[in-house]
Amino acid sequence: MKAVVLVRQDLKMDKGKMSAQCGHAFVDVVLKTDKKKIEKWRQEGAKKIVLKVAHMREMVKYKRLAEEAGLKTAMITDAGKTFFKKATTTCLGIGPDDEDKIDSITGELKMM
Repeated sequence: MKAVVLVRQDLKMDKGKMSAQCGHAFVDVVLKTDKKKIEKWRQEGAKKIVLKVAHMREMVKYKRLAEEAGLKTAMITDAGKTFFKKATTTCLGIGPDDEDKIDSITGELKMM
């Protein structure tokens, strides 16, 4: 079991902003997940991985593929009050679910 967050590289977020956005994504996607899956994920160590995507189009592609595979997703849009000047979609949470199922969608992506 694991959960992943895909982060847009074209936004050039600083480490603090990126960390906050990843936190939002992990929380949102876990809140959408079945309690039995969450418990299994937690018992196995609550594995969380952050992966790179180049831009919004690539992130949307992975969202579609994940949803078609029956995975929970959470697209995060920052309100644009600090780092960004306007509302900006920053990252995508997927899972938690079976590691093989997630890897079949995101396995070729590089870690942050």
